[in-house]
Amino acid sequence: MSKLNRRAFLKAAGVAGTTLALQPLSLAGMQSYAGMRPNIVLVMPDDVGCGDYACLGNPIVRTPSVDAFKTQSLLLTQFHVSPTCSPCRASLMSGRHEFKNGVTHTILERERMSLKTYTLAQMLKSVGYTTGIFGKWHLGDEAAYRPESRGFDEVYIHGGGGIGQTYPGSCGDAPGNTNIHPALWHNGKFEKTTGYCTDLFFAQAIKWMDACRTAGKPFFAYIPPNAAHAPHVVPEEYYQQYLGKPGVNEDTAKFFGMVENIDTNFGILLKKLKEWDIEDNTLVIFIAGDNGGTSGTKIFNCGMRGNKGTAYQGGTRTMTFFRWPASGIPAATECDALSAHIDIFPTLAEITGAKLSDAVKKQVEGLSLWPVLKNPKAEWPDRMLVHHVGRWAKGKAAESKYAKCSIQNSRFTLVNNEELYDLKADPGETKNVIAEHPDVAAKLRAAYDRWWEQVQPLLVNEEVVGPKMNPFKELYWKQFGGGPDERLLDRMNPEKESAGAVPSDKSAAAKRKNKRKQ
Repeated sequence: MSKLNRRAFLKAAGVAGTTLALQPLSLAGMQSYAGMRPNIVLVMPDDVGCGDYACLGNPIVRTPSVDAFKTQSLLLTQFHVSPTCSPCRASLMSGRHEFKNGVTHTILERERMSLKTYTLAQMLKSVGYTTGIFGKWHLGDEAAYRPESRGFDEVYIHGGGGIGQTYPGSCGDAPGNTNIHPALWHNGKFEKTTGYCTDLFFAQAIKWMDACRTAGKPFFAYIPPNAAHAPHVVPEEYYQQYLGKPGVNEDTAKFFGMVENIDTNFGILLKKLKEWDIEDNTLVIFIAGDNGGTSGTKIFNCGMRGNKGTAYQGGTRTMTFFRWPASGIPAATECDALSAHIDIFPTLAEITGAKLSDAVKKQVEGLSLWPVLKNPKAEWPDRMLVHHVGRWAKGKAAESKYAKCSIQNSRFTLVNNEELYDLKADPGETKNVIAEHPDVAAKLRAAYDRWWEQVQPLLVNEEVVGPKMNPFKELYWKQFGGGPDERLLDRMNPEKESAGAVPSDKSAAAKRKNKRKQ
């Protein structure tokens, strides 16, 4: 594939200094690797930060598979995701900011990805790929929103945003579920399993990939395990090695055990690709986490400020590995191009030669990473990225414009409309320099204001009232019998939202933990 010249690339990417939301992608004139049709594996752990890997600096956790993978991959060190779970997944699936998909929360119907969104899986199916998801979907549990209705052929998932969750409305998992021996939704029905969730997700993905390659079908395997999201329910033998380590309490030990187990399964997957002799023409993408770090940040956070649920760098910056030997992507190489989850869609569209309609081209705001994957020193536009935690109370969107938000370019980030940090000089965001650079703040603020106006018509879930029963629970009871008691009916009742009785993710996890101790 010939390189795009600078003028053509910048024209396709959008002029420097605009927000990602202001320039639709153009793939016109781009050449592709469509003839190679690589298999694609995309792994994205849950609530794991870039500081939770040994090869990225963590002094305690053991991640030998990812460590070795780093020596075989190109690593994007300035790669950003969203501050929380559903928003990240919506951006990844659509190539645009989560708010434009109607996703402004992780619950209360505001986790549902707009039915008008054309997904990454649908795009890959259009060029002959078989598609599968194994793990956490978290973009809607009602039939029209589930992955089998959004372009996935093989579906092996839990419900809601975590195994065992219950929230008012549609967001919730099968009743009584835990990470050990969960009931999982598999191609239209539940399967009662034996084993630990992450082991199950990877094992099913490997089994499915083997069937695809035996049949000669190119595949897209999307593996977003629910680990290491709380509650940290994990077999005892998986975390004993971390007990007693400096600064590590039992909960952090369990968290690190979950991370190490992901690493172990990832290593098994990579060995299978080699054993099957499809390693060279398989693009493996490993996104370190779906948002900022959580339980491990007190041990190591890559020098960043903030964590999951914040608009500081620690809430959105992760690192992403790309390996595709047959393509010439350089190994053991790093690239600091400002990049994001919204770039995966256009990158895979270019690589596979997908023909995007005008409507999809307008939808996709990301940039194809192909130029920097081939040449990490290639010219790259100084773009802007918008981060917003969302999660405002119902009806409070307008009042939350500048709450827990940031807009950044490769050097500066404007946080909450009043804090400006020079990321080159101060990557830890410790010194507010807004007084020294009022022109920079004004430019970022103006771009943010334009972006905010653009997203308002697309916040389609703000007034939606969910069903009175979680769909996954209803489906489970229909298949196996049983039903909710009054207490569970009460917990699922969407009227609780208006009464202010909806628990946060953390408080719900804490209640489950306390219940187990009783």
